[in-house]
Amino acid sequence: METINIDSVADIVFQLKWKSEYADHREYYAARGINLWRDWLPDRVRRSLTGMHAWEQASVDFSAGDLFGSNGGPLKIDRRRFSMDPRAGRFYPRGRLSGLPGVFPQNMQPFRCVGVNNGHMDIDMAHPLATYPLSLSMTTGQISDKDNERGGSSVDWVGLLTEGPGMQARWQSTPTDFFDSDAFTRRNEQTDGRFYSKPRLVHHLDETAREMVADVYKRFVGDGMHVLDLMSSWATHLPSTVKPGSVSGLGMNRTELEQNPRLTDSQIRDLNIDPQLPYRNASFDVAICSVSVEYLTRPLEVFSEVARVLKPGGTFAVTFSNRWFPPKVVRVWEKIHEFERMGLVMEYFIRSGAFDNLGTYSMRGLPRPKNDKYAGELLLSDPVYAVWGTRKSA
Repeated sequence: METINIDSVADIVFQLKWKSEYADHREYYAARGINLWRDWLPDRVRRSLTGMHAWEQASVDFSAGDLFGSNGGPLKIDRRRFSMDPRAGRFYPRGRLSGLPGVFPQNMQPFRCVGVNNGHMDIDMAHPLATYPLSLSMTTGQISDKDNERGGSSVDWVGLLTEGPGMQARWQSTPTDFFDSDAFTRRNEQTDGRFYSKPRLVHHLDETAREMVADVYKRFVGDGMHVLDLMSSWATHLPSTVKPGSVSGLGMNRTELEQNPRLTDSQIRDLNIDPQLPYRNASFDVAICSVSVEYLTRPLEVFSEVARVLKPGGTFAVTFSNRWFPPKVVRVWEKIHEFERMGLVMEYFIRSGAFDNLGTYSMRGLPRPKNDKYAGELLLSDPVYAVWGTRKSA
């Protein structure tokens, strides 16, 4: 049986586990064609992989600072050195800073603004995961012998895995300032009912990404459960193997809802006009919201309403990707990094005061289906992000 060695090329799914103050976090990256001789991997990871068979798993733990070191704490700089309007807790490209050693305009590596006062701002240049203990698991897939080396570039796979994770957590328990005056305005402010009057019977994620969304929901939805599909349309994204007792769809387009075979009942509701949900208290075991949370202009009210209609111990799971309708997405969503968007949704859960056991999930790097209409221009499947919480007991 073939094992991984210095002459191997292997497919490996990395899973990074870490825990912040409010949530457990799981980050996945599907790496294809890792070249054990050429690509960069931490020594402990390389040693753990060596000798593994296909479909085996190994784990390596890192103490806080092992992978990324420490930058010695926040720096105080003159506010005029930054070319944007800073918000506490938010991330920005380092290239927006001026007059700092080693920083150049093209530098997209993030830094975090952690305070703004008296013409100064405090910035944290450390990696977002620098202060967290980390657990890294590797599951091997196909293993083959590499071809003869003829140039090529080295890939930092752990760097790809950790590019973004950590941004969803608050900085030292301080709420991130996502909520500026235009955070929930949109490019097109016409009534949503007009914008969504025409049915869109198309998928907004590729098939692989849809399977990942269903896999997230499979963690929480069981046979016989009563499910609320919030901001529903013609596809519910529930796993086909699960048989809920009922699935109630709340959406914007009657035709789309009527085409959804998983719904047992449906209602039309524009949550940006009326965020009150038309259901009794404690009606549902699970609520889901798929690739739609980015359109909510009154999210805190909606999350409070979801908590009201969930049974104590019930789960609200929110999934999204990096695609949306530009005219209707709220402005804060467009301004922030993909992993910060998980932080924004976490703020909705936290500020509602009604949820605990928060968790986040990311999946990146999977190959795009060959029959997908964008397969010729996009090699990778749409990334999938999820945030969930459990309704607190009364």
